[in-house]
Amino acid sequence: MKTRLSPVTGSLFLLFVLAAMAGCSLRDGSIHTRPVSVPETSTAIPLSNSRAVQEVLLKQYQEWRGTPYRMGGLERSGIDCSGFAYITFRTRLGYKIPRTTNSQVLIGRYVPLRELRIGDLVFFKTSIRYNHVGIYLGDMKFLHASTSKGVMISGLNESYWKKRYWTARRVAE
Repeated sequence: MKTRLSPVTGSLFLLFVLAAMAGCSLRDGSIHTRPVSVPETSTAIPLSNSRAVQEVLLKQYQEWRGTPYRMGGLERSGIDCSGFAYITFRTRLGYKIPRTTNSQVLIGRYVPLRELRIGDLVFFKTSIRYNHVGIYLGDMKFLHASTSKGVMISGLNESYWKKRYWTARRVAE
């Protein structure tokens, strides 16, 4: 006996699949430069002002600290890594960046590890299929939504992250 999904069930299933794919996305193996993202509002914080950016990022951390990881999530009840970067840039810094890791790694310009500036996006290859993103805080630390501990601060020199570091992007000059 064949079971058919109702239109509502089928739609919910499709939404679930799309949400699962939207978070810390599948990588395509290439990095291209796209135009720099534009400020969301005229009150965007200049990303060259490291002190102001760091202050805003630490406030965001205090507000979201420990929020659990949820693939495709964009809420305090659960958020994924690219969603956390997206929300932080949009609501705290005033910049519109893409939603997914695959798209975020294409914006702005490449930055060598030794030239990282507070507010740069840092990317990691965490498995054959998935990438991870965080926001650089200075002193080799970054802010991100971890799959195991939720929103937290980690170190680029920690063995797990050091082995998986991939690239960094500066969103705007």
